[in-house]
Amino acid sequence: GGLGLGLGLGLWRRQRRAAMAASEEDEDEQEEEEEELRQRFMAPPVSGLRELRRRRRELRSRMELLIMETQAEVCRALAALDPGAAFAVDTWERKEGGGGVSCVLQDGEVFEKAGVNVSVVFGLLSEEAARQMRSRGKSLKAKDGKLPFCAMGVSSVIHPKNPHVPTMHFNYRYFEIEEADGTKQWWFGGGTDLTPTYLNEEDAVHFHKTLKEACDKHDLKLYPKYKKWCDDYFYIKHRGERRGIGGIFFDDVDSPSKEEVFQFVKSCAKAVVPCYVPIVKKHCHDSFTPEEKLWQQLRRGRYVEFNLVYDRGTKFGLLTPGSRIESILMSLPLTARWEYMHTPPKSSKEAEILEVLRNPKDWVH
Repeated sequence: GGLGLGLGLGLWRRQRRAAMAASEEDEDEQEEEEEELRQRFMAPPVSGLRELRRRRRELRSRMELLIMETQAEVCRALAALDPGAAFAVDTWERKEGGGGVSCVLQDGEVFEKAGVNVSVVFGLLSEEAARQMRSRGKSLKAKDGKLPFCAMGVSSVIHPKNPHVPTMHFNYRYFEIEEADGTKQWWFGGGTDLTPTYLNEEDAVHFHKTLKEACDKHDLKLYPKYKKWCDDYFYIKHRGERRGIGGIFFDDVDSPSKEEVFQFVKSCAKAVVPCYVPIVKKHCHDSFTPEEKLWQQLRRGRYVEFNLVYDRGTKFGLLTPGSRIESILMSLPLTARWEYMHTPPKSSKEAEILEVLRNPKDWVH
């Protein structure tokens, strides 16, 4: 009996040591993961790093990693330009499914308000949202009136203090819907566009050329097509002018293949920092007059008008149950102004930008 007990104790000790070693390994792995999170992202991904690793070959996981990385890349580039300010990092959950990470910098030296949001939401599409999609030509076959969906994206609006530094917006997103028969419809959308208060041709050329290079890696037809789409989309009908000097914009893109569209979206996301940060560096210390600041405030008013009246993303967010209103309306500036019947003098720098907003230009040829 003693021998049997001795062997039993020996086995138990070996198992215990192995379990402790495994537990230490788990702890080490967890610490490594947390360190990786700190270095790569602004906050842990909505789906969790382990889950994303487990499903790393799936496009949904790769897209979530891309939007988290893009958020961190942009936030760090902006924070380096405005060292006295810091991003407030706010993680949130949606009770219907999913959540997000909002990073917002307010009242810095350089940026009045800069927000970079990630959201990963899933659940059942609301009837209003489905109606909006059907109006764009989507044939969505619901099962018992229900449409399971998954939507994820990174979205950012940057409003600088100096009127000589333009406002910039970008958004890249992926959408998936499961129809009644189990088939999945998927598509990508997004774009990057610039809204200057005053026109600087050199900056406009740099911005458009950088985006064109990102598009040209994939297909030479993409930049002209998506540049025109951008000019047409960011159009304030009731004013007869564009929101800014454009960039690229696309939606409902589901060909040639999921992988090819993903790689294109990745190139566009990687172009955000190089197309914008050099312009901020160049002008953030320019001197400006109270009149120039007033014109910036009036242009900001136009920005608000477009976002609340026409922007599809804002409308979709407001129609999605459980969506986070603070994150959706993050795109609005901290300050703006609406003056009755304001008209700039002819041949002024203010009139110059209005001319371009009414008649878009080709910046790269």
